[in-house]
Amino acid sequence: MDYLTVRETAETWNLSLRTVQQLCAQGRIPGAKKFGKFWAIPAGAAKPQVSQQDQLLAEGPSVPGGQLDAANLMPLMNTPFLPGRCRAAVEAMAPGPRRDIALAEYHYFTGHPEEAAQEAQPYLDSDDVGARLSACLVYAYANLSIGEICRAKFALGELSTSLAAAGERSPQFQAASAFVAAAGAVLLHLPLPEGLPDTQDFLPLLPQGLRAFALYIQAHYLYLKGEYGPSAGLVEGALSMGAAAYPIPALYLHLVAVMDYMSLKQTEKARAHLLAAWALAQPDDLIEGFGEHHGLLGGMLEAEIKPAWPEDFKRVIAITYRFSAGWRKVHNPETGHDVADDLTTTEFAVSMLAARGWTNQEIAAHLRISPNTVKRYLSAAMEKLHISHRQDLKQFMLR
Repeated sequence: MDYLTVRETAETWNLSLRTVQQLCAQGRIPGAKKFGKFWAIPAGAAKPQVSQQDQLLAEGPSVPGGQLDAANLMPLMNTPFLPGRCRAAVEAMAPGPRRDIALAEYHYFTGHPEEAAQEAQPYLDSDDVGARLSACLVYAYANLSIGEICRAKFALGELSTSLAAAGERSPQFQAASAFVAAAGAVLLHLPLPEGLPDTQDFLPLLPQGLRAFALYIQAHYLYLKGEYGPSAGLVEGALSMGAAAYPIPALYLHLVAVMDYMSLKQTEKARAHLLAAWALAQPDDLIEGFGEHHGLLGGMLEAEIKPAWPEDFKRVIAITYRFSAGWRKVHNPETGHDVADDLTTTEFAVSMLAARGWTNQEIAAHLRISPNTVKRYLSAAMEKLHISHRQDLKQFMLR
């Protein structure tokens, strides 16, 4: 049998070299063989059907205008599914990078970071742009949770490197790089990466599910700046414009809304968003997000989830301790003071609210305990933190 080189095949099929290499690696060219670092393609092989997505993810020609068509960029996040059908949505995907990355996402969002890291690792140096960026993001957060901080920092560094190189690539590549770089920074309360474009510049190039999560990132960023009203308005707008069809972005949007409304002391709105998030998460055990945001929810989990779902609440707290331990180790010390790590969950919840200016009576009504009990929790927390004044709590609390 006669064989052609990748270059000869690329010229024959009018494709880029990297697109042909990607097709070989994906097993989409029957009879293609690898000899060392080189692929050999049967001379009579039929040209596979090649989409714009294939060319984009191989870093080939850009697609003028339009959205980013990258099926392997956080595919589960970008998939609409009914509550209770998350794992089925993953298993319905064809074997290959898309399903592998989606499975890593599934294990991360269900609180199994060890499995997520293991599944993401093979794609850290993939030629498939969407898979590589997704793997780095999942790998970073998964290793943060399992205490492998050097690996987490490596993956975060890869995201920054990708963003730095994006200026020379297609607009779609720039959008994908900006999306994952922002997700790697804002959610960890790190400074925004140098060269990160404005959200409105890359948002239109993202598919709808990732656009919804990008809006969550923007809302979270506004929350960190203390702009609670604009952040909540952004969330409400995103949910009303179709984000609710994508459970994972919708879940995170609801959680940042809880943070906003708790900061605004609008507890009924906060409660509604928390229960909406819980209704999305519980059928598929998508519990990780609650652990990531526990300290920022201002005691809402203590008030609403703990009494009705005590076992689930215990899992949330386990995730919280694991995630926050990694968070502190990777966090840039210039962004703020150390976060208290020796308080009980209730002491922390009470202290968070007190640091935001809530009175003992307001905290008691929210947590459904007495003002004297609130006072005892605050006293215990301040003793552990070696402070004497209520206003000093703020330096130890997450924003």
